[in-house]
Amino acid sequence: MEEKDYLKDIQDIRSMMAQSSQFISLSGLSGILAGIYALIGAFIANFLIENDRSYYITYDSPTFQLLILIALGVLFLSVVTAYLLTVKKAKKLGEQVWNPTSRRLIVNFSIPLATGGIFTLLMLKNGYFLIIAPITLIFYGLACVNASKYTLRDVRYLGITQIVLGLIAIEFPGYGLHFWAVGFGICHILYGSIMHYKYDIN
Repeated sequence: MEEKDYLKDIQDIRSMMAQSSQFISLSGLSGILAGIYALIGAFIANFLIENDRSYYITYDSPTFQLLILIALGVLFLSVVTAYLLTVKKAKKLGEQVWNPTSRRLIVNFSIPLATGGIFTLLMLKNGYFLIIAPITLIFYGLACVNASKYTLRDVRYLGITQIVLGLIAIEFPGYGLHFWAVGFGICHILYGSIMHYKYDIN
C-alpha cells in the first residue's frame, strides 16, 4: 500500500513539474477559427488574382496592396481570437495568462516569426513573390517548433507539418496560395480540432 502511495506521489510531482513548465491554456478552438479565417482570406485572394486584368501583379499594384491587407486582416483576427479564447481558458483552469512560462513561450515563438516576417518583407521588396508562401509556412513552422517546449506537444507537430509543406511548396511555386491555404487553413483546423477535443472538452 505504501509503495503504491509512493509511486502516486512521484507521478503527482512529475505532473506538477510538467504543468509549471508548460503553458496549457492555448485554445484549440482558436486554431480552428484561425484556419477558417485563413481559408476565407485565401478564397478572396484567389478571386482577386484571377480577376486582375494586368499581365502580372507588381509590388505597387492595387491588387497586391489588397492582398497585403487581407493577410494582415487574417493575422489580426487570428491573434485577437487566440488571445480572447486563451484568456477564457486560463480563467477556467485557474492559470495566469501572463506568467514566466507564457513569456518564454512568446519569446521563443516571436524570434523565428519576426525573422521570417522581415525576410518576407525583403523578398517582397525585391520582387520574389513566388516564394512568399513557402517562406511564411517555413518560418511559422519553425516558430511553432521552437515554442512547443513551453506548451502543448501538438504545437510541435503542427510546426513540423508547416515546415514540410513550405519545403514542398518551393518545388511548386505557382501553387503557393494553395499550399498557404492548406498550411494555415486546413492544418490549423485539423490540429485545432485535435487539441480542442483532447484538452478543451472536459
